[in-house]
Amino acid sequence: MLLVDSHCHLDRLSYGDKQSDMASVLAKAKAQEVGYFLCVSVTQQQFPSMLQAIAPYPQVFASCGVHPLNQEPGVDVDLLRRQAADPRVVAIGETGLDYYYSPENKTVQQESFRQHIRVARELGKPLIIHTRDAQVDTLRIMAEEGADQVGGVLHCFTESLEMAEAAMAMGFYISISGIATFRNAKALQEVVRALPLERLLVETDAPYLAPVPHRGKENEPAFVRDVAQFVADLKEVTLTELADVTSRNFFALFSLAKP
Repeated sequence: MLLVDSHCHLDRLSYGDKQSDMASVLAKAKAQEVGYFLCVSVTQQQFPSMLQAIAPYPQVFASCGVHPLNQEPGVDVDLLRRQAADPRVVAIGETGLDYYYSPENKTVQQESFRQHIRVARELGKPLIIHTRDAQVDTLRIMAEEGADQVGGVLHCFTESLEMAEAAMAMGFYISISGIATFRNAKALQEVVRALPLERLLVETDAPYLAPVPHRGKENEPAFVRDVAQFVADLKEVTLTELADVTSRNFFALFSLAKP
């Protein structure tokens, strides 16, 4: 059995406080049969140090992009293009729209999102999309900018089945995080039950959103096993089956990531 944590922020864990170092975090994950990781960038300024931190670990892949909630000082498109050309980078993002926390700068978020999709199309790399309370605009911009030409994933998915189906029709995958394990996530759990296995990924979004039974702790990639087990139970398959299909999905989507 092999699990992939399809979305984590390894450079943002509390090293020297809650975690000793990145090597130990990855070793703990390996002990839980988590073999590969996608370390996701959220700012252009942080990207070089993130890339340097993961450099010793060939099992860790990278993305580059600007999170919709990190729009200061804005997206440098030329820099994004140069950063995205690095061979360790297998995806563009995370990008997208978040109207829950930052509805006041919708226009800025939308332009940033469009720029990411255009760079992804130029370089032929898939997208990692964050969307919250912005279903209509997210799908509209994906369609208008031709996101279906590169595909990608809606990560940490919490939206409706209808949105998931629209994204899947554009060639996108749906990634499930520890949020699905929360007691108040009954609606999301029903969505997960309805989604096809061949379009699912699992993630931690570490260091955020630790799943049950780790609520209150800093999230880490080892905990993707708990997410996967929960999803497997919802889908009425074994953990091994869920791990196998989500790992295959990961490497099919992020084709530049070589196991």
